[in-house]
Amino acid sequence: VVLLWLVAFSECIVKIPLRRVKTMRKTLSGENMLNNVLKEHGNRMSKISFRGSNLTTLPLRNIRDLTYVGNITIGTPPQEFQVVFDTGSSDFWVPSDFCTSPQCIAHVRFRQHQSSTFRPTNKTFSITYGSGRMRGVVAHDTVQIGDLVSTDQPFGLSMSEYGFKGRAYDGILGLNYPDKSFSEAIPIFDKLKNEGAISEPVFAFYLSKKKLEGSVVMFGGVDHRYYKGELNWVPLIEEGDWTVHMDRISMKRNVVACSEGCEAAVDTGTSLIKGPRKLVNKIQKLIGAMPRGSKHYVYCSATNTLPSIIFTINGINYPVSARDYILKDSRGRCYTAFKKQRFSSSTETWILGDAFLRVYFSVFDRGNGRIGLAQ
Repeated sequence: VVLLWLVAFSECIVKIPLRRVKTMRKTLSGENMLNNVLKEHGNRMSKISFRGSNLTTLPLRNIRDLTYVGNITIGTPPQEFQVVFDTGSSDFWVPSDFCTSPQCIAHVRFRQHQSSTFRPTNKTFSITYGSGRMRGVVAHDTVQIGDLVSTDQPFGLSMSEYGFKGRAYDGILGLNYPDKSFSEAIPIFDKLKNEGAISEPVFAFYLSKKKLEGSVVMFGGVDHRYYKGELNWVPLIEEGDWTVHMDRISMKRNVVACSEGCEAAVDTGTSLIKGPRKLVNKIQKLIGAMPRGSKHYVYCSATNTLPSIIFTINGINYPVSARDYILKDSRGRCYTAFKKQRFSSSTETWILGDAFLRVYFSVFDRGNGRIGLAQ
């Protein structure tokens, strides 16, 4: 045990547990009770330290049981925020205290006048996501993720926000490459890497299934206890984006999409599996899903009979069973995790979000330009 502890300590792995929490509307009956709990505890976080490791347990508020968030702090003294660790974007931002959009007011906002290490700039930027858009300014301050501390870290403060319906987090911490940054600020992972604060330029995700606790994002190494077998390494199409080549998507030994190969972005900031409209519609039809609003619904009993959908990447099959690609909404109705992309592309592109990453442990290796996947 002592030897294992020393090995773990020498790797300087920083692990941040992420808790996946059921919708509070499922747990608390009565609108007044829910509102009182949100008012009193909505964005506060408790920390639990574990001997011999750097772990922080995070209580989460998750409206659809799909979003994984962890806590970071900004400023001196530290102000806590719940953020999504997003491999699909590069910018890190939280709401500003000067933002008056309803989306900002509903979340924790950064109070810059309370931080002695805050440094403002005049640089502005804007970002459009699949779920909403924001406009903000770049600022600098001390940011802490677990035991990792970045001083004078550039980050964004949103001055206005639109969309982000049902958002269960305060801000977004981008983990994509620097070239993808809209603010042109150095991402926090790159700054920590360049300063030698991270022993290895890698980070990894373990996203739990149907468990409130246990999900982890780790920086600086890989804890092998979180996956089975060997990691299958997939080279990036090009260094600068977490996108790989996918061979095909099949069901019942029939190719249903990506028939001539395609691109697949591995995105922890996306809840579902997204693809081109025609191909997603084809899969929905094969599943027997019926459209209703923005979702495609199936009978919940069908989960036991529907076949797995297999994503073949770099010659390796990654099946996702119906119990993983069929989800439940707040009313207990079942819908599929497949969704049409809002933005068209000249090449066939898929986004493998949390519905895929709950099944497969993922390692993002900046040093070698590759992604590792394992059960």
